[in-house]
Amino acid sequence: MSLAGKTLFITGASRGIGLAIALRAARDGANIVIAAKTAEPHKKLPGTIYSAAEEVEKAGGQALPLVVDVREPDNVKAAVEAAVERFGGIDICVNNASAIQLTGTLQTDIRRYDLMSQVNARGTFIVSRTCLPYLLKASNPHVLMLSPPLDMSPRWFGNHVAYTMAKYGMSMCVLGMAEEFRDQGVAFNALWPRTGIATAAIEFALAGEEGMKHCRTPDIMADAAHAIFTKPSRDCTGNFFIDDLVLYEAGVREFDKYRVDPTKSLMPDFFVPENTPLPAEIKMSPAA
Repeated sequence: MSLAGKTLFITGASRGIGLAIALRAARDGANIVIAAKTAEPHKKLPGTIYSAAEEVEKAGGQALPLVVDVREPDNVKAAVEAAVERFGGIDICVNNASAIQLTGTLQTDIRRYDLMSQVNARGTFIVSRTCLPYLLKASNPHVLMLSPPLDMSPRWFGNHVAYTMAKYGMSMCVLGMAEEFRDQGVAFNALWPRTGIATAAIEFALAGEEGMKHCRTPDIMADAAHAIFTKPSRDCTGNFFIDDLVLYEAGVREFDKYRVDPTKSLMPDFFVPENTPLPAEIKMSPAA
């Protein structure tokens, strides 16, 4: 099943995982709404909505770059209306925009707490809610949150409770909305990486340049998202997917192609439950 002609509304799509998902869909001939804040080049972070649009069109898709702040309902509403005017509807909504700070309670400034809560949990709710009237008219509607399984182990809360609450807020949207819109056929799912993904969040908020070598590329998340979007929405909702397990189920057996540096061991990501299966073909350490 192809995404040709489908319209994806992707938040935070100017770089990283959001851009990778956009480019994977573009190769099918999809329409991509690049809904992100970066209109001018950042001094550290690569990419703007306009450079992302150029990449999407070179990959074979149609692009609509829009400056969007997911915290502002009127801004989101205007962007969704512009997308519908341009492409005629919305088939897939990807809640990728996220804010991160891995600090304890006393080290977390309230303004940063508010930012994480507003972008992650509140922004996901706003964007999903605003896209829903159009998703309800689509033939195979999907909403995907880039958020983790709801594992209530204290180990995921103790070191950065503010960030965890904000990310789990996104996952609670999956849990609730999947049930709420099950009968209407709108799929709500979460996708999360087993390992670190080589993005700005890893480089600047967690592990630096060396840490990036222990990551997989964003392509693994893009390929997994594509596999989800091409499933029938009525048969695929309320799931908390792990990237390589999605691809393994889809028949992928070669995962080393996603490593940034095949000679380095892979860095496990946060929030992956301890009982998550690891198929034999998937290696966390380099091959001997």
